[in-house]
Amino acid sequence: MLSIIKSMALQGLDGYLVSIQVDISNGMPDFKIVGLPDTSVKESKERVISAIKNSNIEFLSRKIVINLSPASTKKEGSIFDLPIAVGILIASKKIKNPQLEKILKETIFIGELSLNGNIEKTKGILPICIEAKKIGIKRIVLPLQNIKEASIIKDIDICPISTIREVINYLNGTYDIKSEIEEQELTKNIKYSIDFSDIKGQESVKRALEVTASGGHNCLLIRTARFRKNYACKKNGNNFTRYEFRRNARSNKNI
Repeated sequence: MLSIIKSMALQGLDGYLVSIQVDISNGMPDFKIVGLPDTSVKESKERVISAIKNSNIEFLSRKIVINLSPASTKKEGSIFDLPIAVGILIASKKIKNPQLEKILKETIFIGELSLNGNIEKTKGILPICIEAKKIGIKRIVLPLQNIKEASIIKDIDICPISTIREVINYLNGTYDIKSEIEEQELTKNIKYSIDFSDIKGQESVKRALEVTASGGHNCLLIRTARFRKNYACKKNGNNFTRYEFRRNARSNKNI
C-alpha cells in the first residue's frame, strides 16, 4: 500500500515542501530510503522502527521503500522521522479515518523520534512555519517543545504532540490537540539597559556583533583606543565579547 505524507525541509533559511512517499509490499524484508538522504536521514530507519515497537504497535517485517521527493535536492536532519513513521503506520493500516485524505493534504509533519516513541525538539521550526503559511498549509504537527517558536506565526493551526501514540489518536479522530496557544515569552517586549541605538556609527562593528549574538559565538574586537571604554562590548550571560588594546612599540601609543 502507498501513502504520501507532507513535510518540509530547509535550504538555507528558505523552506520547501517535501513529499514522503511510503510503499509497503510483500517480499524480502527490507527498509530503503531514497531521494538523496544524508546520513542522519538514513539513520531514521532505526529510530522509526524502535519508536513504533516501543509504542506497543505491531511492526511487520515487509519490504518498505521510502522516497523523499523532490529527489534532486539533498535532505538533511532528523525532522523526517515523524512523517516517515506516520507514512508507515498509514500504509500498514494502523491509522484509519474517513477524513484522513483531506487532513493529509492540509497538514505537514515535523519531528525527531526517540527510541521510546517520544517526539523530540527539532531546529528550524520558525522558517518552516513561515514557508508553510505562504504555500497555503493549514496545519503543522510538530514537537511540543517547539510550540513557543511556532506560536509566533499566526493564521495557521499549530498541533503540538509528545508521542507517536498521540499522533495516531489524533489522525484517527479520537484525540483533540488543543490549538489555542497563549502568548509566549518570545513575543513579549524585553527592555535592556544598553542598546545599539546609543552607538553612533561603527556599522561594521554592530553588524559583526549581531552575527556573533545570533550564532552564540565569541568575538574579538581590535581597534584604535580613542577611549578606554567601548560601549559596543558588554557581557551578556555566558556569551561575551572581548576587546583588546594593543600598544605600538615604536610610538608607545595605543592603536
